[in-house]
Amino acid sequence: MESKERLNRMLQEKIISLFCLPESQVKRELEGETSNEARSDESRLKLLRHEFPHFEELVSGADVVDFGCGLGWQSLELARIGAKKVLGVDINETYLREAAEKKARVDPENLLPVEYCDIHDIGPDHKFDLVISQNAMEHYTNPQRVLEQMLSITKDDGKILITFGPPWYSPYGSHMHFFCKLPWLNILFSEKAIMSVRERYRDDGAERFEDVESGLNRMSLSKFENFCRTLGLVFSYRRYRGIKGLDSLSKIPVLRELFVNRVSVVIARGARAPGENVA
Repeated sequence: MESKERLNRMLQEKIISLFCLPESQVKRELEGETSNEARSDESRLKLLRHEFPHFEELVSGADVVDFGCGLGWQSLELARIGAKKVLGVDINETYLREAAEKKARVDPENLLPVEYCDIHDIGPDHKFDLVISQNAMEHYTNPQRVLEQMLSITKDDGKILITFGPPWYSPYGSHMHFFCKLPWLNILFSEKAIMSVRERYRDDGAERFEDVESGLNRMSLSKFENFCRTLGLVFSYRRYRGIKGLDSLSKIPVLRELFVNRVSVVIARGARAPGENVA
């Protein structure tokens, strides 16, 4: 039985390998992606502007939390477009340290109202107008707890902006497309086979999706909706983007899980906003 399973995994690995990129190409692309300073200022907020109508109006004059700020560039840009104050929060101490160092380097006169801190250091009395989470919801170890944290630091009339993707069952929900362009990899093949092939490109010892850098919590569309429903969260705006612009697929059961590749919502902290916008 064990021999049969091993042969099956080897076969899966060979099939996956047929669709993999050359290791040298992946290395060059990854090095380019990590060169954050090469990105233009405008590109750092491009997705948020695209996903949320009147995004800059929401930010202007607001106390903002950049939830899962990473290296902090987005926090700086939020301040540059008019936020009254920006607090970049993360759980990665290395990211926070590098963010503070970059802030000191690009803003030596300390003109931008930006600070960074660990998520757990936000006091219970600190409330904000706007909480923003970009491309992080599928990485949190305990996403429901994170949603509760976001809710706890948002003012009664404040808003939470969340955009993430791709969800788990979408074509590239496994986040392995940096080395393999075959869609639905995590549906078609076993986790062991996928992670075995991944070892050629990332030498981090990860054996499960949860072990990869930043982690993957297998966040599907329905899983996210269930978390929000459990917490009684209200969407005042919702946009589910389907592959190839086929957003209408988001309204069809089962297919919506397979073909929605981005989820963007605005959560109203207080009562339901009039005229809920569901795109």
